[in-house]
Amino acid sequence: MRSFDPVQAMAQTRHEFGEHGGVNPSVELSTTFTVMHAETMPGIFQGRKGPAEGCFLYGRHFNPTVHVLGRLLAAMEGTEAAYCTASGLSAVAGAAIQLMKTGDHAVVANAIYGGSFALFHDFLPDRMGIDVTFVDIDDLDAVRRAVTPKTKMIYCETLSNPTLVVADIPALADIAHGVGAKLVVDNTFAPTVVTPKVHGADVVVHSLTKYVSGASDIIAGAICGDNEFVGSLMDLHHGALMLLGPTMDPRIAHELTLRLPHLGIRMQEHGRRAQVFAERLAALGLPVVYPGLSSHPSYERLLKIANPGYGHGGILGLDMGTTEQAFRFMDLLQGMGFGFVAVSLGYFDSLLSCSASSTSSELEDEDLRSAGISPGLVRISVGYTGDMEERWNQLESALRTIGKTGARAS
Repeated sequence: MRSFDPVQAMAQTRHEFGEHGGVNPSVELSTTFTVMHAETMPGIFQGRKGPAEGCFLYGRHFNPTVHVLGRLLAAMEGTEAAYCTASGLSAVAGAAIQLMKTGDHAVVANAIYGGSFALFHDFLPDRMGIDVTFVDIDDLDAVRRAVTPKTKMIYCETLSNPTLVVADIPALADIAHGVGAKLVVDNTFAPTVVTPKVHGADVVVHSLTKYVSGASDIIAGAICGDNEFVGSLMDLHHGALMLLGPTMDPRIAHELTLRLPHLGIRMQEHGRRAQVFAERLAALGLPVVYPGLSSHPSYERLLKIANPGYGHGGILGLDMGTTEQAFRFMDLLQGMGFGFVAVSLGYFDSLLSCSASSTSSELEDEDLRSAGISPGLVRISVGYTGDMEERWNQLESALRTIGKTGARAS
């Protein structure tokens, strides 16, 4: 495995200066673009000319500001190219639709974000005739049994939402490539922590809404891959992004570009606090799930694929046993100022949700059981605001109030 530092890779990417020499790139708000010579335009429509040649056509196709963000994300993910979309789910859908057509088959992890689950479980089979098999992505034999000659894609999340299983990306890539399929990995939970492309992934998708934004104020997504695949997404006749039109506004792209330089620092602090909380919860004998704990089944796997220095992610799970206990626990924490009962993640304050009744509610009871998502599982996106010891005291106090612990961690 080659060493890779995603933050350093972004820093070494060509800097884009503003129109008048500003240290930040300019925001290009034009929806349509001038060509200096009329004979240039046919080449753009035919795909022979594009941003690499300084040629832009229309805002739904390529926009210079969005293109700058794409270059930085490609550097971060170690891919040749990237392009940005209006949401994370549009990135997942765009990648899947570009790779598959009616009659094709996909193997999909059974523990994934609820919106992605609905896309693969309901929308693509019902509306597009794409066959999908859900498997425990941690069971490589099950993955091998699931692939068929019609399999075009294996899809998983680096850290599964919300169970935090670490995907064996190198092994999954070998299985996919052995049948001529592509491995698509959602890296929303682990930007800078893991670089899936380094370990064999073909396409990496993101909900930039989460950690990349960091402020819960922007909806956005991205698809990272090789030049050919990203180019195909923007093809005027068959491109899923070009023709379905989940266009990112250049103002959004500009804002996200200015947040990328401190993403690594933010991920380090999210991870540092999550690690401390997880270790203390484990010391109290509580059912905490965190891949940075040596007791976690995927701990050694994450060590092998993680980029040094960026921690083990900012999400942990705590099983409160029942939905009622989970709700009471979250209400107590919100009342104490620990964080907010809200969906999403990657915010600077902690966010709390009971996954089975919120972000995984698209799954039926049987699907929840199969994915290992219990009714009382609380997903905590650990923030970095406030004094860490004060936040720990709030967490422990809430646990004590509902009778989950009488001990005190040192």
